[in-house]
Amino acid sequence: MLSKEFNKIQITTKGAAIFMEHGGAGPPLLLLHGYPQTHTMWHQVAPHLTSDFRVICPDLRGYGDSSKPKSTPDHRFYAKRAMAQDMVELMDYFGYREFSVVGHDRGARVAHRLALDYPDRVKKACIMDIVPTYHMFKHTDQAFATGYYHWFFLIQPNGLPEHMIGVDPAYYLTEKLKRWSAPNAQFAPEAVADYIRCFSNPETIRASCDDYRAAASIDLLHDEASLEQKIRCPLLVLWGVKGFVQRTYQVLDVWRQYAEQVEGQALDCGHFLPEEKPEAVITVLREFLAKE
Repeated sequence: MLSKEFNKIQITTKGAAIFMEHGGAGPPLLLLHGYPQTHTMWHQVAPHLTSDFRVICPDLRGYGDSSKPKSTPDHRFYAKRAMAQDMVELMDYFGYREFSVVGHDRGARVAHRLALDYPDRVKKACIMDIVPTYHMFKHTDQAFATGYYHWFFLIQPNGLPEHMIGVDPAYYLTEKLKRWSAPNAQFAPEAVADYIRCFSNPETIRASCDDYRAAASIDLLHDEASLEQKIRCPLLVLWGVKGFVQRTYQVLDVWRQYAEQVEGQALDCGHFLPEEKPEAVITVLREFLAKE
């Protein structure tokens, strides 16, 4: 889906089978997607970075064509720590000791944990359209619960969200794209078709719910234990000026509580920056990654 120059492979980590596309030459750059998408969300960005970087675009465990580990009461297989370990093992497979990472949405939460757990591995990080999970839960109010209602819906037990989403997963997914993007945002039909193909798998629905259940349980325990630890590498934060994060948080002020070196800006779009404003994303990423 990304382009003909990308190769498709699957590798097995200690906890999952991770499907990915990779291509290009140069320093390694890991791109992590969000919910309810797949690595295909980078289709307008990744091909333009291959002249300068070895671009690696995986499906996170539980999503896309990667495996869906079993559910457990403590949700440990969907902890961001487990997902971050997948990414380190993936980069080990390619022989990269140090790399930069860009994450959007759920992928940004994985990138946050990756930078905390493996500070000697992450050279630079870019996080798109989130503030930290711990901060969001600890500052919950009516606006947050309304805008991010899915955080509280998807964590419900006993298969409730799985059943309700499973009745019409294509409607649920396309409604999410429309609700979170800026008015009149356009998504490539072939990309949306890939999202629907993967999200229509009942195991993907179940696994993605477990991702959110982990965020509301085991991830908070890990985050609380890391409160005295800040991201050490340079951090670029991007967000959409027409999205919920812009309306609700002083984004850079929040991230300065969690990272030592922070810069960033809002782009003229909604939540899905790489698809709504790919040219701006490419420009800002190139400038950030080129800095010494």
